[in-house]
Amino acid sequence: MDISKRIAELKARADFSNHVGMILVHNGTVRAWSRADRSKVSAIEVIPDYDRINQLRNEFLQHNGIYDIIVEAKSGTLKPGDDLLFIIVAGDIREHVKPVLAELLDRIKLEAVSKRELRSTT
Repeated sequence: MDISKRIAELKARADFSNHVGMILVHNGTVRAWSRADRSKVSAIEVIPDYDRINQLRNEFLQHNGIYDIIVEAKSGTLKPGDDLLFIIVAGDIREHVKPVLAELLDRIKLEAVSKRELRSTT
């Protein structure tokens, strides 16, 4: 995803400035080490549940002050440094936008993305 382009598209909407005072972005990338034990990871296999991601997006769009949410989840075998998950949340004020990004991110990771780490043999 080209984050700058997607934000520019949001800003180009006629009603944007009447509804948005904050845009938060999450750009998750593949780590070169395992969260469990910090062992070296050569790649991960990722399977997003796009239907569940869309359900979650629609649920969080109903929160007070939220203008739009854009989510892009990558699938397949990804290497350290590769982009994994993008979330853009646009809304009126930080008290509305920050918790939506945090909770949506946690819910997507918990409910809508399966991944398996491939360990390095070196």
